[in-house]
Amino acid sequence: MPSEPASARWRPTPPARREAASTVSTESERALLHRLAAESEIRETLYRYCRGIDRRQYDLVRSCYHPDAIDSHGMIEAGVEEFLQFVETAAARLERSMHFIGNIMIELDGDTARSESYVIATHRGRPKPDDPDSAQDHTLGVRYIDDWERRDGQFRISHRRCVFEWSKTSAVGSAEAFPSAYLRGQPDGSDPVFTRR
Repeated sequence: MPSEPASARWRPTPPARREAASTVSTESERALLHRLAAESEIRETLYRYCRGIDRRQYDLVRSCYHPDAIDSHGMIEAGVEEFLQFVETAAARLERSMHFIGNIMIELDGDTARSESYVIATHRGRPKPDDPDSAQDHTLGVRYIDDWERRDGQFRISHRRCVFEWSKTSAVGSAEAFPSAYLRGQPDGSDPVFTRR
């Protein structure tokens, strides 16, 4: 018996099967978009926290937490407002700070999530009034272990644990100062990031 030509062996996919395949694809794509959007929102919130801390914009920091959140941060474990008071008091002793965040891993579970972020935070102390070379940089290697909840359509931190890995203190000499013509970062709302040309 002669073999059936390939064109004759083709059979159209029944409409019901095509519709089912399309539904599976659409649901899979929708789930992927949902996950990517949630991860992007969480990352943006982590970046906003770093800007708020380093630029002393405490409303930005506050916006990263739910009102009833807890932050376990070294010597303090407190609610959002008490934590912000602690940060503001500590920042008054600093000339500036810089928080660099990376290696962000996010585990989503519906309207909750957990993230782990590696952070290198450098804090430059103010020099003594009679000794301009006495300033020190105190650098910490930490991880933020954050629990997140989505409420009213927004992911915010419900509990943060700051895990300390290492620290280093080094002297800062006046020879390390930038020339006066250099554009400098500012630990407040006058920083160049907030200005428009």
